[in-house]
Amino acid sequence: MIKFSQSKAQLYIPDGAEEAVALSRTTHLAIGAHQDDLEIIAYDAIAACHARQDAWFCGVVVTDGAGSPRSGPFADCTDTDMQGIRAEEQKRAADLGKYGAQFLLHHPSRVVKEPRQPAVVEELKAIIEETRPHTLYTHNLFDKHDTHVAVTLRLIEALRKLPAELRPANIYGCEVWRDLDWLPDQFKVVLDCSGNEDLQRELLAVFESQTVGGKRYDEAVLGRRKAHATFHTSHSVDAATGLAFAVDLKPLVDDENMDPAEFARVQLDRFTSDVLDRIRRFA
Repeated sequence: MIKFSQSKAQLYIPDGAEEAVALSRTTHLAIGAHQDDLEIIAYDAIAACHARQDAWFCGVVVTDGAGSPRSGPFADCTDTDMQGIRAEEQKRAADLGKYGAQFLLHHPSRVVKEPRQPAVVEELKAIIEETRPHTLYTHNLFDKHDTHVAVTLRLIEALRKLPAELRPANIYGCEVWRDLDWLPDQFKVVLDCSGNEDLQRELLAVFESQTVGGKRYDEAVLGRRKAHATFHTSHSVDAATGLAFAVDLKPLVDDENMDPAEFARVQLDRFTSDVLDRIRRFA
């Protein structure tokens, strides 16, 4: 059984399975900073597991969601109000997406962003030990949201504490607050989000505190996926109706001596070289 450090933390299991059963059946795990991040970064996984008995999605929301922007019917909600509202929205998404399990760890963002926070790291480590997924989705290190990057760094710490055999085979850093279309194609992880747009839209529309409260993630995310499908390749017809991009974080996890900033610099240098080489070829 996972031990939480935050009093309001909870584990929600939509189908009512026993905790050990619900966690051990996990094949795809996503760890995001906020409520609704999972539905953006890991739709590929949600779709792969939806309504199946041989593949199960488990989601982890690390923070309490207190600091989100709000307007309209949510304009007067306090941070405490928003925590409760957003937790219930995430549970509704878990019901709709038929998740195997949904963690709400309820850490304040300021805590997650502090470099030495053993409670966050140990909880993430324990969850991975219990779920043992083959594929893990999280934020990418090029994201411009501080809390997103902090969650990824805490997760890298947790993964490095695990023996190699317990680390997921695939670890993807996905898009939210910065696209990854700039990555040279050979270094992109391409996630096909074609089909079932109704489910994609409904999963995002569940978060009314965001979409009605001033942030139309439901429209923006589907628009980005459609744009990626068209602009991914210039010399062939569209092969998908929706794509999302990710960066492979597995090498960063397995090389425990690699500085995450150095990992990011290498990717940025590849982009720089790609741009400059193309200019020089035709100048």
